Amino acid sequence: MTHPESLDNTSKILIIDDSSINTRVLTKILEKHNYRSEIAKNGLLALKVVRQNPPDLILLDIMLPDMNGYAVCKMLKADPKIQDIPIIFMSALEEVPDKVRAFEVGAVDYMTKPFEPIEMIARIETHLRLRSLQVKLQEQNQQLQKEIHDRYLAETALKQANLQLKRLAHLDGLTQVANRRLFDDTLAQEWRRLERDSLPLALILADVDYFKDYNDFYGHLAGDDCLRQMARSLSQAIKRPADLIARYGGEEFAVILPQTKAEGAISVAQRIQAQIHDLAIPHERSHVREIVTMSIGVSAIIPSHDQSPEDLILSADRALYQAKQNGRDRITADRLLHAQII
Repeated sequence: MTHPESLDNTSKILIIDDSSINTRVLTKILEKHNYRSEIAKNGLLALKVVRQNPPDLILLDIMLPDMNGYAVCKMLKADPKIQDIPIIFMSALEEVPDKVRAFEVGAVDYMTKPFEPIEMIARIETHLRLRSLQVKLQEQNQQLQKEIHDRYLAETALKQANLQLKRLAHLDGLTQVANRRLFDDTLAQEWRRLERDSLPLALILADVDYFKDYNDFYGHLAGDDCLRQMARSLSQAIKRPADLIARYGGEEFAVILPQTKAEGAISVAQRIQAQIHDLAIPHERSHVREIVTMSIGVSAIIPSHDQSPEDLILSADRALYQAKQNGRDRITADRLLHAQII
C-alpha cells in the first residue's frame, strides 16, 4: 500500500539479480507503484552502477554468477559514500543462519521467494521512509554542526575583538606601552599582592630632558617619533614579564618592578639610561648633551596597610625631581623609605 502524501514514489530501486524472470516480475511490480528501477545481472556490475549513480534502495539476490550477495553487500557497506543505502535481500534460502548472515553484513531486511507483492511494497516503503528520515536527520545534523561551527567562529571573533578592545583601552595610542589607567590598576594590584607576602615593590619614573625644546625645534611629528623610540628603549631594558612600562604623562614614563629592591631598580634604570644614550637622537636645544637624555627617579618600598601606592609614587617623583635639580641625565634613588629594601 502506497502513501503518496508521505513518500516520494519517484525513488530509484536497483535490482541485483541474474534471473530474467525475477527481474521482470520485480520491475512490473515496482512500475505499478511508480518506482523507477534499474537492473544489474552480477555483483561487479552492481558495484559499478551503485558507485556511479547511487539508487535509493537495493534489492539483492544472494545467488549471483560472479560472487554471492553477502560479498556484494559487504563491499557496498565498506564504501562510506554509499554505505547508507538500504539493502533488502531476496532469496529462496529460508534457513535462519542465511537470514542472520544477511543482517550481519548490513542488510536492513530479508525476503524469501516467492514473495507477496503487497508485502514487498510495504517493506520497500518502510525502508525508503526510514532512509528519508535518516537523510533529513543527517542534513539537520550537518546544519546544526555548521551553525555550531559558525557560532564558534563568531564567538572566537568576538573574544578576539574584545581582547583587542581591552588591549587598546589599556595601551597608550602613541607609544603602544601601557597607559596611565593600566599603570594605576597594576600598581594597586601589585601593592595588595606584595603587601600580603611582605615583598618589595619598586617604581621608576623617567622624564625626557628638555622635551618641550625638542618639540619646538624639531616639530611635533619628530617629538612623537622620539617618544616612540623612548618607549621601545624602555621595553628593551625590561627583562621580566611581570614588569610593566607605562606612559605616565606627556614625556614621562613609569616602570613598575614587583619583587624588586632599590638596588635592582637602579640596575634597571641604568640599563634604560644606556639604551637611551645608544639611540643618540640629536637634540640641539638640550642643555645637557647634544642627544636626547632622560632624568630618572627610583624608589622602592615594602607595601604595608599604613601606606599606599601614592606614597611610592611621591617617593619616585621626589627622586626624579632631585635628578633634574642635580643636572638631569642622571639617576637618583629616594632613600627616605624603608632602609631594609635598599
